Amino acid sequence: MSDPRYRQLAQVLIGYSTALQKGERVLLDLIEVPDEFSVELIRATREAGAVPVVEVRHGRINRELQRGTNPAHATLTRELELNRIKKMQAYIAVRGSQNANENSDVPGEQQALYAKIMRPVLNHRVNKTRWVVLRWPTPSMAQAANLSTEAFEDFYFKVCTLDYRQLAKAMLPLEKRMKTADAVRLKGPGTDLRFSIKGIGSKSCNGRLNIPDGEVFSCPIKDSVEGVIQFNTPTLYSGTRFENIKLEFKHGKIVDATGSNPKRLNEILDTDAGSRYIGEFSLGFNPYILNPMCDILFDEKIAGSLHFTPGQAYEIADNGNRSAVHWDMVLIQRPDWGGGEVWFDGELIRKDGQFLPKDLRPLNPENFK
Repeated sequence: MSDPRYRQLAQVLIGYSTALQKGERVLLDLIEVPDEFSVELIRATREAGAVPVVEVRHGRINRELQRGTNPAHATLTRELELNRIKKMQAYIAVRGSQNANENSDVPGEQQALYAKIMRPVLNHRVNKTRWVVLRWPTPSMAQAANLSTEAFEDFYFKVCTLDYRQLAKAMLPLEKRMKTADAVRLKGPGTDLRFSIKGIGSKSCNGRLNIPDGEVFSCPIKDSVEGVIQFNTPTLYSGTRFENIKLEFKHGKIVDATGSNPKRLNEILDTDAGSRYIGEFSLGFNPYILNPMCDILFDEKIAGSLHFTPGQAYEIADNGNRSAVHWDMVLIQRPDWGGGEVWFDGELIRKDGQFLPKDLRPLNPENFK
């Protein structure tokens, strides 16, 4: 029997996030998702008059493919997937995982090779289709969130079916401010960072790209980043967990990187010429997400957080940086996490996770029930 929340979420993804229209084609990219939810997605797609194309994947199979990949295999895969995504108007990825560390024993050079060769598929999907990506709730995610399976599922569906139209309206003033801002300063324990976002642009993320959602992002001018930032949340990248990452910048480049696994950290940051430069700066404010669970689609939206991202920049807010890496690292600035400040052009925008200017206060969590 299908959970009624499956249909509600499917309708959010089809009717709001991708806003599918009659005759449009959508790729449903499903990893370890219950058949019942996959069926609801297909039905919702057809009810909109759109055409569903379905890819079903499994974590252990993906791991095995990457363990033995080589340039010929990765290139063939890229050409097949690139040809398919070019025929789509929309893309929905629902990613479940029984083991978040499934790829932890895939050699780093294999992961880097595969990511580099496959990058054009991701670039086309991000820049040329309407897309939305979300996780699927699993017991391992509940464990990471320190919740029972039932409590986590309740949390998950509450977050994913939030009134994104209200959130979208509230974030427009922040998007406008980020579009016109020049100098940004981030301050907090272990953090004093300066950079410019002048002329880069900004983008509201209001449930049409990720679910859950709740951020506005821009990007530093590539060589403008100076100072140091200390992240206070764990992060999972390519199957490896990292904690206490600290990055030091000079002329935009990461010149020193430390953390719980410095060898692997620096291997990732040495993937290519762009992986030591920043490709995104974002402020997160989803009112229902308060604590990290080592899942970036949730953690980057934490209320009172920001993320700073080594690697690839998005074309919509572009500093020209190109990389196979895009690694969102999260800093929570609420008082219970040490506090902190965000400044735009000498104005204090957010202190200890709370927006201060009148036009930005509707983003604060107390406005959402």
